Amino acid sequence: MSRRALAACLVAALAAAPALAQTRPARPAAPAPAAPPAAAAPRPEPPSADSAYAAYQRGHYLTAFREATERVEALADPVSMTLLAELHAAGIGIPQNEERALGWYRLAAERGDRNAIFALGMLHVDGRAGQTRDPALAKPHFERAAGLGHIAAAYNLGLLALAGHGGPRDPAAAAQWFQKAADLGSADAQYAYAVLLKDGNGVPADLPRAAVYMGRAAAQDLLEAQIDFAVMVFNGQGLPKDEARAAALFRKAALRGNPLAMNRYARLLAAGRGTAPDPQKAAQWHMTAHMLGAPDGWLQEFVKGMDPVLRDAAERGAREWLR
Repeated sequence: MSRRALAACLVAALAAAPALAQTRPARPAAPAPAAPPAAAAPRPEPPSADSAYAAYQRGHYLTAFREATERVEALADPVSMTLLAELHAAGIGIPQNEERALGWYRLAAERGDRNAIFALGMLHVDGRAGQTRDPALAKPHFERAAGLGHIAAAYNLGLLALAGHGGPRDPAAAAQWFQKAADLGSADAQYAYAVLLKDGNGVPADLPRAAVYMGRAAAQDLLEAQIDFAVMVFNGQGLPKDEARAAALFRKAALRGNPLAMNRYARLLAAGRGTAPDPQKAAQWHMTAHMLGAPDGWLQEFVKGMDPVLRDAAERGAREWLR
């Protein structure tokens, strides 16, 4: 109804009513209490940090960015801040922006996220995001992250101590950091600590312990460890001598394309040690290793003395393997 029509109705109603008494008007009735405001709809829970990282690992980077942003806005979650930093740093799903990445890493590090603290150290190692390339400047970040249980930070501190970055060269400190990371499961640290134990560098020489840590790294398929552990097993250094086990380790590393392992396995096949003798396979592995830059004079003479048919078959096998 328009305002003019409403006024007309009011005038008509007053004209039809009896005259008002010239007395004090009655007290108007109290207005009805206002209805309470409707309760606000509950705010939905932000996605979990696991959900955001799962999206990141599946390659759904925009979903990861959205979910991490929601968690930061709702909870100021440092883990999600670090994920945002990673996305900005790598430029995946969003344009690369190292300055923003640095900002997110710093915010997350202030809130105690060990991955963000480690990343700040790596920025100094790599000289990214406007940070000075200097491993010594990375050291305080690695120390803080390692104190929070970051495995790679402890391993990196071992490398810095061994190389003398951020202070004098200190193999003893390196051994301590390598052992810490090794006991937390780092294959690289297990290998590095085993080498120090084997050589007596920064720690007393201890072949049995070296064999234990080298074996752990080899069990995690670290290629260098597989080869060095095979040598230790073959020679009985720190553990019982076992040529068959050594041959199996060399073969495993050879199948992964390592020319040194190919060479060692070829020698065992030629000599029939730890495995049944097989001249053709020995020649094939030798030729493959030779093509990859690992020549061997003894094996070369061995191949020259082979039956030409077997030698030709071995060469075909080597070329086929390298395709």
